[in-house]
Amino acid sequence: MFEYGTLADLLALAQQHDMSVAQVVLQREAEEYEITKAEVIEKMQMRIKVCADSVKEGLYDQRLSMSGMVGRDAEKIEHMDPLLLGNIGHRALLYALAVSEGNAKMHKIVACPTAGSCGIVPAAVFAVGEAKGANQERYCNAFFTAAGIGNVIAKNACIAGAVGGCQAECGTAAAMAAAAVVDILGGGSEQLMQAATLALKNTLGLVCDPVAELVEVPCVKRNGFYAVHALTAAEMAMAGVKSVIPPDEVVTAMYEIGRMMPVALRETSEGGLAKTPTARTIQKKLQHMS
Repeated sequence: MFEYGTLADLLALAQQHDMSVAQVVLQREAEEYEITKAEVIEKMQMRIKVCADSVKEGLYDQRLSMSGMVGRDAEKIEHMDPLLLGNIGHRALLYALAVSEGNAKMHKIVACPTAGSCGIVPAAVFAVGEAKGANQERYCNAFFTAAGIGNVIAKNACIAGAVGGCQAECGTAAAMAAAAVVDILGGGSEQLMQAATLALKNTLGLVCDPVAELVEVPCVKRNGFYAVHALTAAEMAMAGVKSVIPPDEVVTAMYEIGRMMPVALRETSEGGLAKTPTARTIQKKLQHMS
């Protein structure tokens, strides 16, 4: 049985059986749902297509959201030449904004791991995959790797902003994306674990404070930031940089920080940016419109 409960378990299984993390996750999915690996891959390919479509649709649809708070920022990034990030970072930022703006306009997305953080994984994976000429198999492996990281964090901590703040949403997504990017780059299992850890631990304490109780501000732009954050973690891991704190201890720390976080900063819109004077004005305006 390829059962894993921690990141250490996942790494140990990969090393013990001389498999990639993606292969371990694929094997576990087949066992858990009692279907063939080919069927699991087919389901993953369907989700990858939705992710790819969400990027295209987000770039195409340049309307504002119903609230008027978000939209058209992806278009601004698309129509400028990269100044500081380089082509891959620029594209990751662009794709993350496109998907997240699309989510705010009710496009079909893959919650990976949540709708509020839906742009981070596909943005980082496709930006790097396109630059490296990734084929369907490499994309599948990357997304299976991301799924394995997300599974462990969901089991041992949380992925909901209402439970753990945005560190649980964008933090987990950044960890998943960083590991997936290392997979595409051909890094080893230890390196992708380090990438996930570096990405997650540098989001600790991130609050969830949506303006007017909508997954728009600051959520959409935050997706752009953390897609690039994931690339930074992957770059460090590929260079051999390691987290002093082990992966599973970082996951536990994230959960404990989330439990200590005031309820006002956990998706309730009762604190943070959601209670600024401008946010209060926006909320009153939207209430009058409804």
